[in-house]
Amino acid sequence: MKRKFSDRANWRRILKKNYACIPMDEPYFRGFVTLYRIQDLRDPLWKEYNGKRMCLADKGYLWTQHYPRGEHFVVTTMFDQRGQVVQWYIDICKTQGLTDQQVPWFDDLYLDIVVLPTGETLLLDEDELEEALDDGHITPRDSAMAHRTAQRLLSLIRQKKFPYFDMSLKHRKLFLERLGWESGTP
Repeated sequence: MKRKFSDRANWRRILKKNYACIPMDEPYFRGFVTLYRIQDLRDPLWKEYNGKRMCLADKGYLWTQHYPRGEHFVVTTMFDQRGQVVQWYIDICKTQGLTDQQVPWFDDLYLDIVVLPTGETLLLDEDELEEALDDGHITPRDSAMAHRTAQRLLSLIRQKKFPYFDMSLKHRKLFLERLGWESGTP
C-alpha cells in the first residue's frame, strides 16, 4: 500500500507550483480541500482511456482534492488551463490522515474510479487490488472494503447523486478567489 500526499512534494515532473490546504467544516462537506496549481513542469502528463489520449497535467493546470472526513476515498478534480474539467479521479483508500505540517495524505487501496466530463465512468486497477491481496500487501477485509466503497460510489454516480462534481467546480472558484490565484498570481 502506498501513502500519497496532497502536496506531491516528491513529484519530480513539477518545477514550480502553488499549493494550499483548506480545512472545511460545513454541513455539506467536512474534511480538507487542497489546491495544486502547476506553474512549470518538465513535461506534460498524458493518459489514455479507451483509445482517447488526454493531458492530465500541464502548465496552468489546477488539481483540487477533496478529503472527506471519515470516508474511504479522495476525489481529485483536474482542471486544464482554461478551467475546464479534464477528469475526476477517485482514489479508494484505507485511511486518511494529516502530517505534522498539516498536509493531508491517504493510504491508496489501488482501486480507482475515473469520470470524464462526457459522463463516461471507468473502474480501474481491479487487477492491482487483487495482486496486492494475493501478495499479502492488504487483507481480505481491506479488499472487501475497497470493493464496497467503489460500488457505493459508482451507484451514486449512476444515480447522479455524487456531490463532488458540482462541489469541485464551486470550491475551485471560491478558493481561487479567496487565495488570490484567480488573476494568475500566486
